[in-house]
Amino acid sequence: MTIAVGDTIPDVKLVKATEAGPDAVQSADYFKGKRVALFSVPGAFTPTCSAKHLPGFVEKAAELKAKGIDEIACTAVNDPFVMGAWGKAGGSADVTMLADGNGDFAEALGLTMDGSAFGLGKRGQRFSMVVNDGKVEQLNVEGPGEFKVSSAEYMLEQL
Repeated sequence: MTIAVGDTIPDVKLVKATEAGPDAVQSADYFKGKRVALFSVPGAFTPTCSAKHLPGFVEKAAELKAKGIDEIACTAVNDPFVMGAWGKAGGSADVTMLADGNGDFAEALGLTMDGSAFGLGKRGQRFSMVVNDGKVEQLNVEGPGEFKVSSAEYMLEQL
């Protein structure tokens, strides 16, 4: 079952990519007590993710925060070292990189996709959501091959 607006974020382990190295966090703890703009990409360093998705949230970080977002986070089914390198290459200190290495978070959300045809295996779908104190306030899931409703610009229009 896919997560929906009003649902509580499932409690699974994620790994935050930090300057000091990987830092394991429980999703329930991470999302508690703050309003987070979360976006998910099929993979770090992939074309649309690197050219549009991550840069959009980097560019719009101040505007999102001005509209009540406390933190911006990106998740992907990648290991924390890849997420950390991608954050250094194209991110900013305004975007927290959350590795979902085994895809447990994407699976618990009901938002997985099969990228096997492209050699990617099981991945998280492209989506964005606003999570307010652990509850889904807004959810935008892209159709296959699309990039519209999960963008930072679209989220700003909704806030």
